[in-house]
Amino acid sequence: MTSPIEKLREYGYELPAPKVPVASYVPVARSGNLLYVSGQISANDQGVVTGLLGDTMNVVQGGNAAELSALNVLSQIVHAAGVPLEDIKRIVKVTVLVASTPDFTEQHLVANGCSNLLVAILGEKGKHARAAFGVASLPFGAAVEIEAIVEV
Repeated sequence: MTSPIEKLREYGYELPAPKVPVASYVPVARSGNLLYVSGQISANDQGVVTGLLGDTMNVVQGGNAAELSALNVLSQIVHAAGVPLEDIKRIVKVTVLVASTPDFTEQHLVANGCSNLLVAILGEKGKHARAAFGVASLPFGAAVEIEAIVEV
């Protein structure tokens, strides 16, 4: 059976180093068997992926940014919470914030970048409830921010 880390590599990804909080919060809070992962922006080793859906970015680019945010969620689970990906019982819910123009209405398609990656990496455990909505702006000009509730 292929491990989640091996599946990440099949998609061309390595688990990134966790992003350090830049304000007064923790990256992950645990209550019983639930992890509450703070919002993770679309960023990689090269920096923050910035943009505004409906203006400077299209849906495909937004979906790619959502994948990066999902990778950062997984990184926080492993590094900040100390939970191996194999120990995830289920991704319960993700909330996807998409920086977008007022007339952009395809936030759900951008969010698929996150959802599809989680299912590809974790299988049935990656299927989740979801909310996706547009916002005027995100920290550091990020295109996408994702928070998650995870059962371990």
